[in-house]
Amino acid sequence: MNFEIASLHSQRYAMREFSRSEYWGDKISGKFTHSTRHCIFRTTTIRTLVLQRFIVSLALAIGTGLLIILTSFQSSAIFVTSSSSPLKPHPLPPTLTKWQDNTNSGDYFSQVNPTQVGYLVWSQFPVRVYVERPEAINSKQAEQWVNTVLQAVQEWSVYLPLAIAQQPKEADITIVRKTPPLQTSPNSKRPRARSAQTTYELYVSKNNLLSHRFTMLLSPSQTGQYLLAATRHELGHALGIWGHSPLPTDALYFSQVRNSPSISPRDVNTLKRVYEQPTSLGWPQS
Repeated sequence: MNFEIASLHSQRYAMREFSRSEYWGDKISGKFTHSTRHCIFRTTTIRTLVLQRFIVSLALAIGTGLLIILTSFQSSAIFVTSSSSPLKPHPLPPTLTKWQDNTNSGDYFSQVNPTQVGYLVWSQFPVRVYVERPEAINSKQAEQWVNTVLQAVQEWSVYLPLAIAQQPKEADITIVRKTPPLQTSPNSKRPRARSAQTTYELYVSKNNLLSHRFTMLLSPSQTGQYLLAATRHELGHALGIWGHSPLPTDALYFSQVRNSPSISPRDVNTLKRVYEQPTSLGWPQS
């Protein structure tokens, strides 16, 4: 089963690619009945004129409101797609500065995709990870699930400083036990199930820094070593490796394998190269 990643470029308060919304006004029906056969023409004319003016005024108000809403969305969309932060690298975190690959295993940096804001690196540490405790399973199963996810977090914390957040609002990365949406392959119209999905959104922090946060969905079908492998893989994406390895001996291999590999020197070499690249993330907005 393939791992899938998806990029959701958005702000907390405005989506870059927002869904089409339909605005429906209340339908106004003016039904005039005549109680007698001797109706005064002038009265009817005045009522018709008043109704017409009311409809014109209402249409003008609705049109003005829609114009304001659409203008607001367009302005926000421009902000997200063209960041005003410069692309420049951050200093390497000490954990990656010290990293040396004595095996000369190489990397797969060429498979990592930059985004419209550059590479998805973190510049403020520790990166805070929130693991949502599942409620749809019993307490023992929930504890096992959380412990397995935390094991993957611990593995990656050797290479980047990570900390467990106690509240979701504090998190840079949120991990949830939830079925990811189905995906339709470009070569097939039949939807396929995903074992996991990682998405991110962009926002401007209180200190005016362009920032990002991730959400990881792990399928409830993943258990045991498969859950560990899926979490390890998706955390690699969330920490900056926005691409896949072509080798099954790497944690970021594009497909799930029977004997899941641990984090390899090639994974860490790739992560280090990513953090040497320029980005708009973590820099002030001008």
